[in-house]
Amino acid sequence: MERPIGMFDSGFGGLTVARAVIDLLPHEDLVYIGDTGRYPYGPRPQAEVREFARQLAWSLVKEHDVKALIVACNTASAAALDLLEAELPVPVIDVVAPGARALVRTTRSGKVGVIGTVGTIGSGAYGRAVAAAARVTGSEVQLTAAACPGFVEFVERGQTSGAEVTILAERLLAPVQQAGVDTLLLGCTHYPYLADVIGEVMGSDVRLVNSADETALVARAELEAADLLQVPGAASAEHRFLSSGDISWFADLGGRLLGPELRDAEQWHHD
Repeated sequence: MERPIGMFDSGFGGLTVARAVIDLLPHEDLVYIGDTGRYPYGPRPQAEVREFARQLAWSLVKEHDVKALIVACNTASAAALDLLEAELPVPVIDVVAPGARALVRTTRSGKVGVIGTVGTIGSGAYGRAVAAAARVTGSEVQLTAAACPGFVEFVERGQTSGAEVTILAERLLAPVQQAGVDTLLLGCTHYPYLADVIGEVMGSDVRLVNSADETALVARAELEAADLLQVPGAASAEHRFLSSGDISWFADLGGRLLGPELRDAEQWHHD
């Protein structure tokens, strides 16, 4: 199936998911839109995020003929997943459910945490997803959620270490530390870029769960089940990256975060 996989995020965070998908499915074409002109989504009203998600999703379907859509943004998944699943003519894969399942699977004590943007945490999406995953496995899980405003902005400035980030992390992670969690889900696709700082603040006994790899595994399984996987061939896969904001900034910072696949960036225009 030679159509590409579509993916969008508010900015750069979803590149963690793109990296996992490219590594797991090297023969698949990919089109990624980073909505850097309107980031961050976290503080915005859910209705506004929902409309942004619809614009991005339909652009990928209509203009790029994608065969499946990965919502590589926790805030957009929380706000718009049900809407997109109902509207779109292609499979829709989110980052919330795979991360929640991995969190429940990984914990030893049943005390787990999730950190995310104000919008994601306020939506209750992870609370519902973790409860659903716990029911399936028959696990007893106690979830502590904490919003981490400021993390996204640090990542998108390219500042992923140093005293400023550490001080902010110590303050924002205090609720999950005090709850005694043994496993912490990075519930925003930007947060893996801060994994070293988060891990240092939380301590070596706390396992960090990154939903990007889990999302890539779910994407492969869903594409395989729908007979949509690309058959390996001689032609190398094409990876296209578009941005609604400054192209040179997106290509520079995005290339440093993702790798050599993001050599050239293209402009994406929204209505």
